[in-house]
Amino acid sequence: MKRRLRFIIFGALVLLGGCATPDRHHQVIVSIPEQRMAVLRDGQPIATYPVSTSKFGLGDIPGRSETPLGNLEIARKIGAGAPSGAVFKNRERTGEVVAPDSPGRDPIVSRILWLRGLEPQNARAFARYIYIHGTPEERNIGFAASYGCIRMRSHDIIQLFDIVGAGARVTIATAPLEALVPSLALPDATAASSPPFPEVR
Repeated sequence: MKRRLRFIIFGALVLLGGCATPDRHHQVIVSIPEQRMAVLRDGQPIATYPVSTSKFGLGDIPGRSETPLGNLEIARKIGAGAPSGAVFKNRERTGEVVAPDSPGRDPIVSRILWLRGLEPQNARAFARYIYIHGTPEERNIGFAASYGCIRMRSHDIIQLFDIVGAGARVTIATAPLEALVPSLALPDATAASSPPFPEVR
């Protein structure tokens, strides 16, 4: 009975999520060589963040732990209201909270933006559980160190989570960020610039 009830609730949530208007105002662009992200609103950059993509390279083949390239979208947002450092397993909170750079710890923390591929080259991204998510291994942000996902500092992923909505486009490319976003005024590559008007969707 409980299992059936959970299935009904999950189905209702999926239907409700499907009725929500997709976010077409924001775009996330990730530069693989620079390990940096830009966030755009209506084509104009409003924030940049350092990130960490896969240490195993680029691609979308199951089992290789690579980061997919191309155009994707945010399919689901998970973790609203969770404290910074909250641990997630199978997209559910465990109740544990991990501090940044805790020795020997590498779980998914704080927030999850689950990506869906829009092209043949990244069509498996959703089934491969490719996320933008927080990591306690903040010392490795700025370097390719993940297992396929795009990792961010907890403070940064919480901020990004509050800016973008489901349906927002994500582009992952092998070009420098300024080539992908010519209007970007480049800040210090190691620090995020705060959006002038954070929005909650």
